[in-house]
Amino acid sequence: MGALLKYWDASAITPLLAEEPSRDNLLHLLEQDADMLVWWGTPVEIASALARREREGLLTADEVTTALTAAHALAESWHEIVPSDSIRRTAERLLRAHPLRAADSLQLAAALIASDHDPMSLEVVCLDVRLARAAQREGFVVIGQ
Repeated sequence: MGALLKYWDASAITPLLAEEPSRDNLLHLLEQDADMLVWWGTPVEIASALARREREGLLTADEVTTALTAAHALAESWHEIVPSDSIRRTAERLLRAHPLRAADSLQLAAALIASDHDPMSLEVVCLDVRLARAAQREGFVVIGQ
């Protein structure tokens, strides 16, 4: 049996674009399997995370611009889970089952839809503790924790 397809959360993609402690491990994971499955809203979450780091003084404006350019290039090669009624309904259910924020529930819902509601068929790459716990409770193997 080959490696499972990996669903990448924005929390795991952002360190690929800017210097963070987890960067080397995530780059290694991506080198092993460059097939990335992501939610449609991930680029917005990445932009938000980078802008927050800039406001906090962790990144300069030039570093954010460089990271956003890299994000757009990376997005050209990933497979995107597009918005749908089933993702919205699943996200609503997840909000009642887990202590998630709205965007995180959409991330997890997209992973569930991508796996055809068979979490064992997909690995989730995630650094967000709350989202990772919810993904594990839904039956996913989570990488990055």
